[in-house]
Amino acid sequence: MKKTRKEQAQETKKHIYLTALKLFETKGFDQVTVDEIVQKSKSSKGAFYGHFSSKYDIFLEKFKEIDHFYEEFTTTLPINLSFKERVISLIDAQMKYLKDDLGMDLMRSVYKSGLIENEENFFTNSERELYKILHSFIQKAINDGELSVQVNVQQTVIYISRCMRGSLYDWLVFGKDFDLLQESKGFIAIFLDGLLTKEKSI
Repeated sequence: MKKTRKEQAQETKKHIYLTALKLFETKGFDQVTVDEIVQKSKSSKGAFYGHFSSKYDIFLEKFKEIDHFYEEFTTTLPINLSFKERVISLIDAQMKYLKDDLGMDLMRSVYKSGLIENEENFFTNSERELYKILHSFIQKAINDGELSVQVNVQQTVIYISRCMRGSLYDWLVFGKDFDLLQESKGFIAIFLDGLLTKEKSI
């Protein structure tokens, strides 16, 4: 059966996308050009720009997969976990995914892009699945009496996500000598212990 134009376009997009990711993995994001992606995928610049505005758009497609990962992961968490256990479990899974599936080079590109005002910035997008999940964790903790009803939910989401970003930043700065999994869990544990202690004293 002959493929429709839409199906052919989707196949072309997928082929360009996978070719680019392979190049990013082997050469590094900054070392790959649009011309090289076009050449390796045996497509044309017209085809490339018909689907992506830049090579960064391809990276964003990959990075967006992590929100699907967050959503899937939270369905596996036991119901009886405490607030602290839920957050640490999420961070542990998050850091493993970013370290093993995206890697240091692509994450470095994410942080670089976050400093460019005209780029789509995942860090400031409050509609991301990660922020919704953290919001639900905090709300559950309030409902279960682990946190006070007076806690500022949105501000706490920002603080937790800031701990995540800080750990990732240090990983990119210090490199392989930095144990991302242990350091990120240790850092967030200190914050959560302080938060829970403060809430108990209110």
